[in-house]
Amino acid sequence: MEATLEKYRGIHPGMILERELKKRKLKKGPFALSLHEYPQTLNEVTKGKRGMTPALSLKIDKALGLEEGTMLILQAYYEIKKEKQKEESQEHPDLSIIRKILFWDTDINKIDWEKQYKYVIQRIFERGNNHEKKEILSFYGKDKVKAITGSTNINGNSIPVMLHEKLK
Repeated sequence: MEATLEKYRGIHPGMILERELKKRKLKKGPFALSLHEYPQTLNEVTKGKRGMTPALSLKIDKALGLEEGTMLILQAYYEIKKEKQKEESQEHPDLSIIRKILFWDTDINKIDWEKQYKYVIQRIFERGNNHEKKEILSFYGKDKVKAITGSTNINGNSIPVMLHEKLK
């Protein structure tokens, strides 16, 4: 297990624990009780609903004969991966909400969301639906949207068609 620590980097330690228990033909309930933990706690960890605490990590490492801190290190790798994903998701709005057809004249993946914010806000508020407008409003914030559209109202089209001439 120690040799493959790098292989499991970024995966929730509960998933790895569950795999390890299956490999050793150990049932979660009795294993949890042997650690003096509630079976529900261990079940939540293996389902990824709860993180690995240092105390639980030490108990599991000892019971499975792993190097001390293995599970906690896996938890740290998982937390780092989650944080990186959170940072990446803030570089642009949720593109699963925004229809690509709104940006028919450009590649939506090549838009610089910070530099081209006027164009993006204007396009979404002229042609987008309420879900797209809400996403842009939450991504850019009320002040930026209001500066471009004159309003933070997401119902109906908020930008007069020729407003882009005034923005230049």
